[in-house]
Amino acid sequence: MTRRSTDLDRELLGEMGVRRFGRVNWLGLRTLIEREVRRFMAVWQQTIFAPLITAGLFIVVFVLALGRDRGEIMGMPYVAFLGPGILMMTVIQNAFANSSSSMISAKMQGNIVDTLMPPLSAGEILTGYLVGSLFRAGLVALVIASGLALTLGLVPARPLWAVAFVVLGALIMGGLGLLAGIIAQKFDQMAAITNFIVTPLSYLSGTFYSVEALPEPFRTLSHWNPIFYLIDGARYGFAGVSDAPPWRGLAVCLVASVVVNWIGWRWLRTGYRMKP
Repeated sequence: MTRRSTDLDRELLGEMGVRRFGRVNWLGLRTLIEREVRRFMAVWQQTIFAPLITAGLFIVVFVLALGRDRGEIMGMPYVAFLGPGILMMTVIQNAFANSSSSMISAKMQGNIVDTLMPPLSAGEILTGYLVGSLFRAGLVALVIASGLALTLGLVPARPLWAVAFVVLGALIMGGLGLLAGIIAQKFDQMAAITNFIVTPLSYLSGTFYSVEALPEPFRTLSHWNPIFYLIDGARYGFAGVSDAPPWRGLAVCLVASVVVNWIGWRWLRTGYRMKP
């Protein structure tokens, strides 16, 4: 058995430890990305169109409930304050849902072996899941941003900042979704993680209000929440104003992305809660 394994290793590995198809399995990585993208595009009505309707309903309900005569927040009308927050909230929820549903479905259906057995490294598997989440989050952001521009006249004042925080939000929440999919052993556990952790964090991170209006210690605690910086960063990208310095938010989100995805890489490399 040992000799056979060694022969197989030599076949798969070339000189100096380089795999026979190169340091990066581009074909396998592209196939995994295509699988992730086709998986959610097959039901685009639910994954792309439905978030637009949900975001629109949030805006309509809040505007009707509070009235158009509500005072300004951070020097802008409430609807202009609300739009970017709802956009980012929807983006991060969809990024999380994409990777988490893919992983938990593969585990529950028993086809996780189709991902683990091909000659893909942990980094390549992680990249495949993250790119799938990023692609879905980007489409959702583009659709909602188009809706905000057409209906409310809201366009990004600093588009590069808006894009940067959307990308970071997709990477953070896509990585967290992968971790949640690895931890959860059944759909009920995944639903609990979504309902009791992800949804409250996205709602209570300054989406509908400025955290500067919160009393202590909740104001200080909000600044320890990376999702707050994603919401705040999206608002800075659209309106040019923010509760926290944008560079600080960018740094916090970068660190959070690295930490979350490093954990995901480690778990994929060791087969944590995936291999029998």
